[in-house]
Amino acid sequence: MKYSKTLHLPVTPDEAFALVTEPERLRRWQAVVARVDLRVGGEYRWTVTPGNNAVGTFREIEPGRRLVFGFGWEGDAMGLSPDVSTVTVTFTPSGDGTEVLFEHDGLTPEQVPGHTEGWDHFMARLEAAASSEEGAGPDPWAAYPQELTLVKTAEASLAVLLDVLRRVTPEDLEKPTPCSEFTVAELADHLAGSLLTVGTAGGGAPVDPSGVSIEERIATLAQTAVEAYARRGLEGTVTLRAGEVPAEVAARILNIEFLVHAWDFATACGLDITVAEELSAAVEDVAHVLITEGVRRNGSFSGELAASEAAGSLERLIAFTGRQPAQG
Repeated sequence: MKYSKTLHLPVTPDEAFALVTEPERLRRWQAVVARVDLRVGGEYRWTVTPGNNAVGTFREIEPGRRLVFGFGWEGDAMGLSPDVSTVTVTFTPSGDGTEVLFEHDGLTPEQVPGHTEGWDHFMARLEAAASSEEGAGPDPWAAYPQELTLVKTAEASLAVLLDVLRRVTPEDLEKPTPCSEFTVAELADHLAGSLLTVGTAGGGAPVDPSGVSIEERIATLAQTAVEAYARRGLEGTVTLRAGEVPAEVAARILNIEFLVHAWDFATACGLDITVAEELSAAVEDVAHVLITEGVRRNGSFSGELAASEAAGSLERLIAFTGRQPAQG
């Protein structure tokens, strides 16, 4: 059985093609992070929502005209294995824009309702992204994973971080941050270094890209790091700068790095930050397990500050890590 939908996007065929193939643009409407090897036989992996990764290979590529790729879900989610179904996207010039036809073939009757709901959700976001340079905005489906795991909450926290980073401008780079030793640019360097260390420890092969935006840099490194722990699991130990630690500790570090630094960047640059209460509460719990007095004493975190009685979980998390939350 097949899902089919036609959209009219107010962009050229080449721009529409870019929206569905380029990681930076996919992050504006469909994916938390995306890796794309755009060639026939090349593979892609899109973290669509926390814990749900679409994977497959490209079968036909005609830039600005037609794209065909195998589609399925990592881990056989929803009973659809990687690459077993087929998505065809056709781009046709139409008036002042492009007619885009999406077809997803090879679904069973049982798979059609769930995939129809998903594609309809993301088609609406694609229309919004094509109409605005700001993209479709934070995806409510990525805000909070239904089943809590350290990897899923890391992916949800990463979605928050990237929403902040895509709004950081070159003029923001020298602004001070709540991390008193870092400017915005220096905090990005610090975070990139942490992701290189944690990602490599988990068995990934992260490469720090040059000449790209902060958002692109962190998205690339973060995807490699999170994917490494999704692939290896959290059993056993890994080696960080401080020595051998449980792999679970590395996953906890990713959660805190993503969400706390999202707040740091947003505060430094005067940006709004949108965090589901359930997500910040989960990361607050992660922080309480990870941050011991020994960790504080080695300089990784300042002493805990007091949060107001009315504080939400994000404010409590921020205060626990030694930062001063905004006063309501």
